[in-house]
Amino acid sequence: MTQVVFYLLPEDPQAPSAPALLLSACRLAERCYLDKEKVYILAADRAQAEAVDELLFGFDPDSFVPHNLAGEGPAGGAPVEIGCDAPKGQRTVLINLCPQMPSFAVKSRLIIDFVPADATNKQLARERYKQYRTAGLAIDTYDLATPNSASS
Repeated sequence: MTQVVFYLLPEDPQAPSAPALLLSACRLAERCYLDKEKVYILAADRAQAEAVDELLFGFDPDSFVPHNLAGEGPAGGAPVEIGCDAPKGQRTVLINLCPQMPSFAVKSRLIIDFVPADATNKQLARERYKQYRTAGLAIDTYDLATPNSASS
């Protein structure tokens, strides 16, 4: 069964939610890569995909996450692939940066999604939550501002 994990992004009055979202996606992609998972980061558009691509190179100077944009890199793709459409091959983890639930989401073992702090994006996350629940998926939430918090 596909598992969905929503990460609640902390409020940061000094930074808009987009950088917190992308940085959280990079950190989680790194964790999944280190766990030997094949990750697909679904960006909302090409510009966001390229921003994630660049951020993965330098978000942590002590880290290396092999990645590529969809359609680039090795034939089977790097361990972490970034794109705006459905992945070409099977990926065990989907990190969703889109405002809606992807139609192909249930093909992954784990879906990582986010609840930004701003009201507009928080409402979109609530809608995705309802869509995942309607699809019969198991859902957990973790508050990134409070370590070791989890609820269902």
